[in-house]
Amino acid sequence: MKKSGIIIDGSYIYEKETQLTVRKTCLFFPGDGFTVYDCSGQLVFRVDTYATDASHRSELVLMDPSGRCLLTVRRKRPSLHQRWEGFLGERVDGQKPIFSVRRSSIIGRSSVTVEMYNNPGVDYQIEGSYAHRCCTIYDMDKKSVGEIKRKVDCTTNVVLGKDVFSLFLKPGFDGAFAMGLVLVLDQINGDDHSDDDSGPDVDTASEDSHKSS
Repeated sequence: MKKSGIIIDGSYIYEKETQLTVRKTCLFFPGDGFTVYDCSGQLVFRVDTYATDASHRSELVLMDPSGRCLLTVRRKRPSLHQRWEGFLGERVDGQKPIFSVRRSSIIGRSSVTVEMYNNPGVDYQIEGSYAHRCCTIYDMDKKSVGEIKRKVDCTTNVVLGKDVFSLFLKPGFDGAFAMGLVLVLDQINGDDHSDDDSGPDVDTASEDSHKSS
């Protein structure tokens, strides 16, 4: 099986296409967290965020079900293009990032570029609208390695709200890495709306082009 990108944890690389369910949660205090489940309903990842102010949510930690830190994503300041960096495990002072995520432009609709520091020349592009839970992660060959889509209740055929959505992973693509990208997209999208509620959606080409896929 060909492995794509970096490996945060080999146990999250699947041999066949896998669908995870991502749920945004409100915990003991106002603020966003995440829980992620596999198709069997088993907890895969969790993110606990208690900050009430967006300025205090500049660093997020992705954990496994037992609370072990897998990945830290941190906003780099100052940054005109909303640049975030990813660190293996729980970030410590002086630690070097293993990847960065940034918007291609600060003006209008744009895609998001993922640069791999430990793998020069291997980048990813995220296109679509995270705000509408409809975007795709592409590798350098323009092949889809992951998708974020609205989740449909299979028993009622009803599209669920945006706080519950699906993360599809192609074989060989690290689910922990993909979920780290989701955290960054969620923060970029939230910052856009906090800065200007009438502004355009982040990271995005045409949503319609992905509905047919």
